[in-house]
Amino acid sequence: MNDNSINITIAGSGGQGVVVIGNLIARACVIEGKNVSGWVAYGAEMRGGTANATVVVSEEEIACPFVETPDMAIILNQPSLERFESSVAEGGLILLNTSMIQRPLERDDLEQLQLGATELAHRLGNLKVANIVALGAFIEYTRLVSMDSIRRAIEDLFSAKKPQMVELNLKALGVGAGHYTVGRVRT
Repeated sequence: MNDNSINITIAGSGGQGVVVIGNLIARACVIEGKNVSGWVAYGAEMRGGTANATVVVSEEEIACPFVETPDMAIILNQPSLERFESSVAEGGLILLNTSMIQRPLERDDLEQLQLGATELAHRLGNLKVANIVALGAFIEYTRLVSMDSIRRAIEDLFSAKKPQMVELNLKALGVGAGHYTVGRVRT
């Protein structure tokens, strides 16, 4: 990898939309003309088992999609926090879905974003959009890609297979962008 790449891990349980987040980030990068590569791993059970995706974003060519030490992580549940917290690069960023995380980070060398993505999705009437709520906070804070590119990616991904989900996902994206906090989880 080169020094100009950003390595992201997205982790949760199967069915939480981990792969969708990675797909949307990758689509938005392509829209913006960035190089992007990704990798997906599932636990044996699929839905309910562990799932994680990695995305590498770069201005240069990407040699390998495998990420050992991510710069950033989107963590959607407690088992994923246990598994991936130690692997994030010093000074990196972790977004925590505090609705599904029972403890604060053990490391104090990481920047943190928190939001109750699952709670916010529940308020929107559909728990399946918790991933998009988290994505909205992540993109709003990091500015990895523009919100317009993420919106286009959502429209591209959902229009063909689930057009009824486009509006809800766009709304979830906006809710996440406006509801995260920076700092430590309050216990």
